[in-house]
Amino acid sequence: MPRPSAAPLPHAPHAGKPGRGYLPHLALAAGILCIGSTAIFVRWAGLPGPVTAFYRFLIAAAAVTPWWLARHREPVSRRDAALIVLGGACFAVDVALWNASLLRIPAATSTLLTNSAPLWIGLASLLFFGERLHGRFWGGLALALAGMTCLVGPAAWLKLSFDPGVFMAVGSSLLYATYLLVTRRVRARVGTGAFMGISVLTATAAMLAVSLGMGLPLAGFPLRTWLCLGVIGVVGHLAGWLAINYALGHLPAGPVSVSLLGQAVVTALLAIPLLGEGLSLYQIAGGSLVLAGIYLANPRRRS
Repeated sequence: MPRPSAAPLPHAPHAGKPGRGYLPHLALAAGILCIGSTAIFVRWAGLPGPVTAFYRFLIAAAAVTPWWLARHREPVSRRDAALIVLGGACFAVDVALWNASLLRIPAATSTLLTNSAPLWIGLASLLFFGERLHGRFWGGLALALAGMTCLVGPAAWLKLSFDPGVFMAVGSSLLYATYLLVTRRVRARVGTGAFMGISVLTATAAMLAVSLGMGLPLAGFPLRTWLCLGVIGVVGHLAGWLAINYALGHLPAGPVSVSLLGQAVVTALLAIPLLGEGLSLYQIAGGSLVLAGIYLANPRRRS
């Protein structure tokens, strides 16, 4: 999934501190471009969702684990470790479902649906944590649901026949929301290195187990596929994560979180020349409503 990281960081101690010059803004733009382009290379790789996710996490683990082990490692409680492992497993399946949906439905539709996690987080916070939701959230939820209806298309609703890729993308967003809810308090107690290390190793192991269990091939791919996997791991994951988190260290978290919605726009625009996917009127209208809805529903935009 075009997320900036498999393990979102706790708020940096200097988050929101004004950056020097335009470098943080360039980093934010570069990060959005990196994660927004991931869908293109997932489609070009053409591999089953769990296999693409496995190599994405494997490349991240190869970079993160040595860094984690080289740092001073603070002890992690069993409860926190269990929550991180659970979150990492949810994130792994989330990415696998998103990868699979990209092979069935337009990249722009899949990316928009899978990035609707803030809506489910809001509803879960109300139902399970008793948190009060402001009026903007309900307006945003209504807009986003209307947009999703447009994205799926009127014919599907009339016939009640939906492509499985739609359910995969929505399921992906639900799992990502679960991941964030499970780990949101842990991130404040556990160091960045330990959190990322445990999370990405869990995700790698989970996707390896799923791939082997399903009998999916993990080797013997053409050079083009290996290159795509490399770009997904290095550019779409590591570079995107580094750029976004650098920006978070110098820019307010609220505007950055809203700006990240631009990844769906990047995916949609790149899909036109690179995947030959034109944008229909329903997609444009639906995508605009989804983006507007998530913008309104995101409480961090005012932080």
